[in-house]
Amino acid sequence: MNNKIHLLYGFLLGLVLSFVGAYLYVTLLTEFDFIEGVEIIKSQNNLGKLITLGAIPNLIAFFLLLKIKKDMWARGVVLATIALAISTVFFF
Repeated sequence: MNNKIHLLYGFLLGLVLSFVGAYLYVTLLTEFDFIEGVEIIKSQNNLGKLITLGAIPNLIAFFLLLKIKKDMWARGVVLATIALAISTVFFF
């Protein structure tokens, strides 16, 4: 039971970090605010690339979680990354 909760926490952490990564990419590396930037990226059919770039913080979180011996959290982050990759392939 406890492992399932930690896996869920890692999954949610992976999703939140992906959103934060996408937000930082749009706001810091483009001259648009977040909503306008996402609309422009979507109109150029590059939303999948934005999701992929947003998942970069998951890589950092994965290795940090392994370093501090939070293996189930790290598995959840990997699961979130896989879910984002599958949604990118099939929906974007």
